[in-house]
Amino acid sequence: MQKRWSLRGNQSNEDVAKLSADLNIDNVLSGLLISRGIRDYEEAKAFFRPDINQLHDPFLMADMEKAILRIEKAFAYGEKILIYGDYDVDGTTSVALVYGFFLKLYPALDYYIPDRYKEGYGISTQGIDYAKVHGFSLIIALDCGIKSVDKIDYANTLGIDFVICDHHTPGEKIPDAVAVLDPKRADCHYPYKELSGCGIGFKLIQAYAQKNDLPFEELCDYLELVAISIACDIVHITGENRILAYYGLLKINTNPCIGVKTLMLAAGKTENFSISDIVFTIGPRINAAGRIDDAKHSVALLIACSDEIANEQGSIINLKNIERKEHDLNITDAALSMIDNDPVMIARKSTVVFNAEWHKGVIGIVASRLTEKYYRPTIVLTRSNGHVAGSARSVYGFDLYEALCGCSDLLIQFGGHKYAAGLTMAPENVEAFSKRFEEVVNASITDELLIQEIRIDAELKLKQIEPKFFRILNQFAPFGPENMSPVFLTKNVYVSGNAGLVGANHIKMTVMEQGSPGFDCIAFNMGEYLPKISKGIPFDICYTIEENVWRERRTIQLNIKGIRTY
Repeated sequence: MQKRWSLRGNQSNEDVAKLSADLNIDNVLSGLLISRGIRDYEEAKAFFRPDINQLHDPFLMADMEKAILRIEKAFAYGEKILIYGDYDVDGTTSVALVYGFFLKLYPALDYYIPDRYKEGYGISTQGIDYAKVHGFSLIIALDCGIKSVDKIDYANTLGIDFVICDHHTPGEKIPDAVAVLDPKRADCHYPYKELSGCGIGFKLIQAYAQKNDLPFEELCDYLELVAISIACDIVHITGENRILAYYGLLKINTNPCIGVKTLMLAAGKTENFSISDIVFTIGPRINAAGRIDDAKHSVALLIACSDEIANEQGSIINLKNIERKEHDLNITDAALSMIDNDPVMIARKSTVVFNAEWHKGVIGIVASRLTEKYYRPTIVLTRSNGHVAGSARSVYGFDLYEALCGCSDLLIQFGGHKYAAGLTMAPENVEAFSKRFEEVVNASITDELLIQEIRIDAELKLKQIEPKFFRILNQFAPFGPENMSPVFLTKNVYVSGNAGLVGANHIKMTVMEQGSPGFDCIAFNMGEYLPKISKGIPFDICYTIEENVWRERRTIQLNIKGIRTY
């Protein structure tokens, strides 16, 4: 696939030089800090040394006082409380966190995860009816609820109160709940707006602990769940999220709970977990339960208090993950064939594919794979409960949610973010929706956005990659959205020694430039470049710098993101 290289604009040489002098670091590193909004020693110290004491006061969030008062009232009067959350990673970690914390203080609790296929996303009428039948008078909803105006009205008629903890963008009306915690509310002045759903849940228990004089240390056990949610929900790793992710990763890598440790063992990796490791190993397993069967298995694993329970739930989840992979591969192959054999679909600037038999639980994964392949806004649709349900993914710079707003008259409901969304429509609207979505995308997307961009942070000489540089660069972690692992450009490198294929289509080689040592490189899925670079001809590379561990030997490795030959 063609990719365009984009070098970040230069910062002021004076600013870079001053920060480099203040911190005694390379100018390239100072430039990286300035691009992240860090301009002086104190800001750099806060960035490199995240401090749990830098977390904001939870009572700065609108309705937090109301939420805590309602929970305290429930405790005082012996009411039954239902902890309700979505079936994805963010929702299940949220439920595990809030349920696990409050269960230590109060016994009349249970949790509820809606069925992906029978109830769909968010708060359901079935869930409210379940609460009524079983005598729950308070529901704490996590990672959902901000747009459930009619559902909350229904609950109110039954005498069931709601505390909503959500992080999605509100609609025109805020639900009539006892408390609605969402930093994205227009009337909420909480300083940080990008918390995950589990992050909102953490602020809830932080507020309860703060008001009731519980030591903050009692909350620290739950930070690993927050880190998992931050990683898998792809929220910004800046500000408060960066602090939560930093300490959550520390917990995962030093003393994970039984459930998380079970997931790590299943993934075959038990140390040095990064945000990326969570996304590709822990996240899919937690998600698999809800995609294929029942997400309650994921919550049961995450709150497990014995090896026996953790192993039992872990085995169930691993089996569901294997099944999920099979569906994923089969549907992806079918969708690719559908597109490649249709000249009209190939020529479009969007992808909409539909098959009534596809498994709803994996269409989001398939949408991501199709987006990677064709690099354009993509929607995968299947039949579900008499309707057609879809999962949508976008390309960098294109607002998918806004595009769906332009099709809203053809949809029963939709929701999500700029880059990912879910939607439901009547079966008879599929053809009209596919046509309309293409029209909206075609009218608003630029040709440039349809070419995948490699965003390069800085140009670098290989000789600058020495131990101090690498040590400081590692302190930029945890990496993720808005704090991605820096991508560097080095020009006129050449292969030193041999270059060859490993695996299916990956290049393994050592490169150097004039006056530099050689650096080991891995270039995934770039085998087509091998004939052009193995003849000693200079070429350019862009890459991230990482540590490669092989048989306890640690070396610096360049992970090649792009190769440009002359």
